[in-house]
Amino acid sequence: MKAIVIHAQKDLRIEERDVSEPGRNEVQIALATGGICGSDLHYYNHGGFGTVRLREPMILGHEVAGHITKLGEGVTHLREGQLVAVSPSRPCHNCRFCREGMHNQCLNMRFYGSAMPFPHIQGAFRQVLVAGADQCVPADGLTPCEAAMAEPLAVTLHATRQAGSLLGKSVLVTGCGPIGVLSILAARRAGADRIVATDLSDFTLEFARAAGADETVNMSKSADGLNLFASDKGTFDILYECSGAAPALTAGIAAMRPGGTIVQLGLGGDMSLPMMAITAKELTLRGSFRFHAEFATGVSLMQKGLIDAKPLITRTVGLGDAVGGFELANDRTQAMKVQIAFT
Repeated sequence: MKAIVIHAQKDLRIEERDVSEPGRNEVQIALATGGICGSDLHYYNHGGFGTVRLREPMILGHEVAGHITKLGEGVTHLREGQLVAVSPSRPCHNCRFCREGMHNQCLNMRFYGSAMPFPHIQGAFRQVLVAGADQCVPADGLTPCEAAMAEPLAVTLHATRQAGSLLGKSVLVTGCGPIGVLSILAARRAGADRIVATDLSDFTLEFARAAGADETVNMSKSADGLNLFASDKGTFDILYECSGAAPALTAGIAAMRPGGTIVQLGLGGDMSLPMMAITAKELTLRGSFRFHAEFATGVSLMQKGLIDAKPLITRTVGLGDAVGGFELANDRTQAMKVQIAFT
């Protein structure tokens, strides 16, 4: 089978790998679709992110869906031919955080396509994937492209859980890539009243408006675009910070009202914080890292038509044009979510 392997910065190759048979409580999947994520782009563009660096070739990818081709022993709740969304979250279920229900903080996490540990955790961008049956969520009624959006949607659902009650709240979303736009959809579904979104690109802000943002601000055209919301100690109850950029966080904090909650999703590396403003406004700063149980919820919401992720999918390329797909995904003027077709 063919797999998409990153060797170093800008060194992406299509390579042959062996096909594995499913073991007990596992299934074999013919991959249909894989979405290119921001972390995949970090490995492609920079060879890693923050202190995490590639130290060996690694199969990329963790936003995937496909059809089951074989059932391993003991698997009874799935069937051959069934479309499944595959969660990349594989906690050990035995460490102290797993026992406390904090599976996303697992000490022995095996998250597809991660160079954090060494040897690296190989990813899911391969034509044939063997996965645990408990990773597979039936996606009947969805297309493979929709099912592959369950992973980024789960990220935003976990962030929404971190934010607390959103009913009637005023929400700011900074950074309108796929995570930012899905955050708008998740916040609205959770009962947010007013949603304002910021970015540096008119292209992405069009997606934010289509997803239901009440107002959008292009910060590249108006660096003080949030000043109006900063008067009288601020406007917003909740901030989804999805860019990972210090200027976006700083501007967002100025627009927060006292007692508000900041949820940091963007992973752009360490940054300096305006601690005096955070302290004086008595703001709560919460991180949001990956997800676990929210993955199945995301699939269910899409199946019920309560969240529509299809409009975010701007382009699908073939496996043979994976490099072109990564380059396209880098272009924020014409691509929101780029997916790869494996069949």
